[in-house]
Parts: sequence; structure tokens; C-alpha cells
Amino acid sequence: MLKSKLNVRSFVVAAGIGALLTISPAKAEDASATAAYKDIQATLGSVPDMFKTLPDVAIAGAWAEIKGVQLNPKTALDGKTKELMGLAVASQIPCQYCIYFHTEAAKLNGASDEEIKETIAMAAIVRHWSTMLNGSQVDLATFKRQTDDVFAAVKAKSQ
Repeated sequence: MLKSKLNVRSFVVAAGIGALLTISPAKAEDASATAAYKDIQATLGSVPDMFKTLPDVAIAGAWAEIKGVQLNPKTALDGKTKELMGLAVASQIPCQYCIYFHTEAAKLNGASDEEIKETIAMAAIVRHWSTMLNGSQVDLATFKRQTDDVFAAVKAKSQ
């Protein structure tokens, strides 16, 4: 009986220690989520609900991605180009939330109404030809060879 009580006690202690060990990372995740929410508030002036749809373990990484690429003025692409690309993709997904966001962000970054229209037209052209090429099962190797030939001819003309 004493041996049985010791085994139960050992199990309870081990389980308790295991539970404590699993709680520690959660506190770290909560801290990183709290820091991310504070930074979002400082950067955007509020924390939009879209960020609150993420679990706490994901918010810091998601915010770092947005801040590191989309909001970063020191990347290879300027803000207007990135937002116009976002609009083109959003038009194809389609995502009404993304379309609204990227249209307004593109305007904020200096995009004209004509640039926005052209972005959407380019997205439509790419979608159209993608449908035609994929649906017709055009041979990819032949397509690449013909594309290279076209670009070589255009390059030769421009020299």
C-alpha cells in the first residue's frame, strides 16, 4: 500500500512539474503577443480586429512579417508598388476586405485612380491568359522557348 501511494505521489509530482514546464512558454508567448499588440497600437493608432483573429502564439510573427515587408520603406519595392501588387492579388483571390485595404493603401502611397485601374486590368489579363494556357494544356517547355525567342527579338530591336 505504501509503495502504491509513493507511485501515485511520484506521478502527481511529475505531472505537476510537467504542467509547470508547459506553462512557461505560454507566458513567453503572452508577453510577445502583448508586445506586438502595443507595437501595432503605436504604429497604426489602434489594433484592428483582423489582428485579434490570430491566436496569441501567432500575432508577433504575423506583425513582424507585415512590418518587415509591407510597411518597411527600406525594401526593394516602394510602398505604392507593394500595395498595387496586393490589390492585383486581392482582385484574383477575390477578397473584398483585401481589395478595399490595398486600394486605400495604394492611394495613401500615391497611386492614382488610373494606376489602380491599370493594376486591376493587368490582374485580369494575367488571369485570362493563365486560364487559356492551363485549360488548353499548352506545353510549358514550348511556351518558355517561344517566350525567350520573343524577348530576344524585342531586345535585339531595342539596341
